[in-house]
Amino acid sequence: MSKNNQQLYKGSLQTIILELLHHQENMYGYEITQKVKEISNNALQITEGALYPALHKLEADGFVETEVRMVKNRKRKYYKLTDKGVKEKTSRVAALKEYLINMQTILNFDLKLS
Repeated sequence: MSKNNQQLYKGSLQTIILELLHHQENMYGYEITQKVKEISNNALQITEGALYPALHKLEADGFVETEVRMVKNRKRKYYKLTDKGVKEKTSRVAALKEYLINMQTILNFDLKLS
């Protein structure tokens, strides 16, 4: 993935996480990275270094909550959207869709110079 693409995805990471948790609540970090990889056909690979700060920020903002469970004698932290997170997800997805429509309009504009 190019550096430009990485920057675009990085700016959308929290929205991606919120969207995933909206469709499948109670996901743990590694599961989120694998789901993104699967959905994007390996085009987007989220590193732990990018994922966990984003999850911690979403938790601090009250958009996600965590639950620690024991799985095979190991603690695993699961993330779930809060009601506030559902509203934030809806708002961010709408803004992102509007942005994409505007970008597509700009990129498809046929500049006619006379």
